[in-house]
Amino acid sequence: MATRASTSSRVSPAFTFLVIFFLLSLTASVEAAGRGVNNDKKGGGLGASFIFGDSLVDAGNNNYLSTLSRANMKPNGIDFKASGGTPTGRFTNGRTIGDIVGEELGSANYAIPFLAPDAKGKALLAGVNYASGGGGIMNATGRIFVNRLGMDVQVDFFNTTRKQFDDLLGKEKAKDYIAKKSIFSITIGANDFLNNYLFPLLSVGTRFTQTPDDFIGDMLEHLRDQLTRLYQLDARKFVIGNVGPIGCIPYQKTINQLDENECVDLANKLANQYNVRLKSLLEELNKKLPGAMFVHANVYDLVMELITNYDKYGFKSATKACCGNGGQYAGIIPCGPTSSLCEERDKYVFWDPYHPSEAANVIIAKQLLYGDVKVISPVNLSKLRDM
Repeated sequence: MATRASTSSRVSPAFTFLVIFFLLSLTASVEAAGRGVNNDKKGGGLGASFIFGDSLVDAGNNNYLSTLSRANMKPNGIDFKASGGTPTGRFTNGRTIGDIVGEELGSANYAIPFLAPDAKGKALLAGVNYASGGGGIMNATGRIFVNRLGMDVQVDFFNTTRKQFDDLLGKEKAKDYIAKKSIFSITIGANDFLNNYLFPLLSVGTRFTQTPDDFIGDMLEHLRDQLTRLYQLDARKFVIGNVGPIGCIPYQKTINQLDENECVDLANKLANQYNVRLKSLLEELNKKLPGAMFVHANVYDLVMELITNYDKYGFKSATKACCGNGGQYAGIIPCGPTSSLCEERDKYVFWDPYHPSEAANVIIAKQLLYGDVKVISPVNLSKLRDM
C-alpha cells in the first residue's frame, strides 16, 4: 500500500470536528444503553468477560459522563438487534468485537457497562465493560473530550467489581471464577497516538520533549503496571490487541487529503513501533507471572488485510465512512443525526471516521476466536477459554 507522510500543520479540520461534535453531543437525547441477552448462545463456556479499552469496545460508559465523546445518538446502533436499533453508546452500527467474542464463547449476556445504574448483583456475573471512548493508556490521553475513563481508572473500577464478586460468590469461588472461567480483554493504545502524541497543538509539548521511542516506552511501562495490577486482582486469562493501522482510517485520509490507496505514514509507523514492543512485553509477562496467559491479538494485520483486499471480503469501500460528513471520505464529522448514511452498511469496512462497521467487526472477531498464530498467539480465544 502506498503511503505518504502526515502533515500535522493542518489544524482547522480537527477544530471543525470538535466544534460540530460538541453541538451534536449537546442536542443528542440520552437513550438507554442496551444490555441485550444473547438468546442464541447457551452459557457454560465463558464465565465473565471483562472488557477494557477505548471507543472500539465501549458499550455505553460514556453515556454517563459529561464528555464530547459519545455515540448515544442515531444512527449509531441502527443494526444492534438487542436494542431494536436504539443507540446504546456503541461507536458502530451494531456489535463491537467484544460483543461478538462474548457471544461466540458462550456468554448469555453482553458485558454490562460499569457506569450503568443496573451494573450490580447477578448482572455482573456475565462480565463488566469498563471501556471508554477517548480513553488511553496514558492519563493525559483524550483530554480534548473533557471526560473519559483512562486505563488506570478502568483498573480502579475493576478493583470495585472484584470486591463485589467476593460478596456475590464468596472469596474462594470468586477467585476461581475470575482466574479460571473469565477472560480479560484490553483494546487500547490508538488514542494515545491520535488524541495525544499526534494531535495538533495539544501534542506540541510532548513531541518536543519526547522522541517516539520515549513516548512508546512510557506507554508500555504504564501498560505493564496496569496489567500487573489486574493480575494481582486474580486476572489470569488476557487478550491484548495491538494498535491498528490508524493512518488508514477515514479521518486521517480526509484531513491529510490522501488518495484512496494512501495512508498516513507517520501514524502507521508509530503504531508498528508500539506493536513490536507490545508483543515483547506480553512474552515477558507470560514468563514472569505464574499461571497467567497473555494472548497477543494482531489487530493491525487483520484490519490492514480488510483495507487492502476489501473486495475479497464482500466490501465495496475501505476508505469512506458509511456514516459521517466532511471531505472526500466523510471523515471529519462523527456519525450523528445530521450525517450522511450509506445504504449498504454491510458493504463498508468503516462505520464512521474512526471505527469499523459490524460487518468488519465480525470478520476480525472470528479470526481472533479461531485463527492461527499469525493473527492471535500463542493461542486463539476459543482455546484460551478452555484452558
